[in-house]
Amino acid sequence: MTATSSSARAAPWRLEARALFALALPMIIGNVAWAGIASTDLLLLGRLGPDAVASGALGINLYNAFLIFGMGLVTAASPMIAAERGRRLHSVRDIRRTVRQTLWAAIALSLPIWLLLWHSKAVLLAMHQDPALSEGAAEMLRGMLWALLPYLGFLALRNYISALERPIWGVTVVVLAIPFNVAAGWALIFGHLGFPALGMFGAGLASSASATFMFVGMVMVVMLDRRFRRYRLFGRFWVADWPRFRAVWRIGLPIAITLGLEVTVFNAAVFLMGLIDRASLAAHAIAIQIAALSFMVPLGIGQAATVRVGIAFGRGDRAAIGRAGWLAIGGGTAFAVFAGLVLIGAPRALIAIFIDVANPANAPVVTLAQSFLVVAALFQIVDCTQAIAAGALRGLQDTRTPMIIAAIGYWVIGIGVGVLLAFPLGLRGVGLWWGLASGLGVVATLLTIRWAWRGRLGLVERVPT
Repeated sequence: MTATSSSARAAPWRLEARALFALALPMIIGNVAWAGIASTDLLLLGRLGPDAVASGALGINLYNAFLIFGMGLVTAASPMIAAERGRRLHSVRDIRRTVRQTLWAAIALSLPIWLLLWHSKAVLLAMHQDPALSEGAAEMLRGMLWALLPYLGFLALRNYISALERPIWGVTVVVLAIPFNVAAGWALIFGHLGFPALGMFGAGLASSASATFMFVGMVMVVMLDRRFRRYRLFGRFWVADWPRFRAVWRIGLPIAITLGLEVTVFNAAVFLMGLIDRASLAAHAIAIQIAALSFMVPLGIGQAATVRVGIAFGRGDRAAIGRAGWLAIGGGTAFAVFAGLVLIGAPRALIAIFIDVANPANAPVVTLAQSFLVVAALFQIVDCTQAIAAGALRGLQDTRTPMIIAAIGYWVIGIGVGVLLAFPLGLRGVGLWWGLASGLGVVATLLTIRWAWRGRLGLVERVPT
């Protein structure tokens, strides 16, 4: 009897674990594939020379700051659709309203960003960047800025099918976009397949073509697949729905600001590393790339947690809310421990992916990168926890307080402690990494506490929008 009761209590946890990780796995693959697309752009520019790579990195960093802000905004679709499905499993009209107004929000955001990126050279010069590199970055951004709206449209539709727990099509489209992006870059940068050699502008134009490919691919999926077609997302698309439009901004804007705070704190770390020396800057670039690739896993788990918590939230199932969130946090933490052990156990092998570790000229960079990766082992755990806890809270449509927590953790604690350790206390680059880890640790702790206290704080009592 006791064994039977124990098995009955464990059954909901097993079912939730299967549903959560079945949803997370395609999202993880999609995130890794998108990171691969970004990497191919710089690899192709590498054939134009080091100045092209430097200009490309400068332009991509500026573009990504706005792109990630937009990604945060359209993320609002996931918890809103999930909650509606939890409330009414076969709801059509309200889900259609959310997707349409998320696309409207993407259009409204893209217009001013396009204007700003069109004048990107002036923006970069105002940030005291090298004039020649700023010119190259601006040339690329004239072609790349048009990628913003189709990519945000792709994300809105991917969030829609993911909230319906059918994420595989989003992965398929992104994976197909990788060879398309390589072919477009090869043709437009170097002048193949009958196209003129457009150099930096061609690299940007290839990115816009790839984003358009992904958006068109997702439009075809939602119009041709019978499970998505019944929602008629694009029928009377021009009709305004201001209450739902405001709801998208109310939930999405704090997410956008939170992601923006995280991105800019890492951008600030790059500039601070540059104040130390070139070896520290190069080592930081290598270590952060390794950490960023590993981060794709908790990012996908956090996205899945938003959907699973949101569905339970919509139907008012407190026990299911807890199961979805804690399983995501636990599974993500287990992966982070594994990733941390890999960083500690094989740092030179990871660094060798980026530079020749046997070359004596690279020894200072290798040594510094190894020391950074030791900190990154702890960094993985706190970064993973904060990403997944934030995703679980988004499922409850709780986005404003996490935004405040992120601002304090990243910019007051993270940068403050990092600067103190790096400069007055003389720990240099390692000090900056400890500062970033401490900031992420504060954010992870506060978000996990907020998740644990969700009942006391009344987060599960609110009626979903």
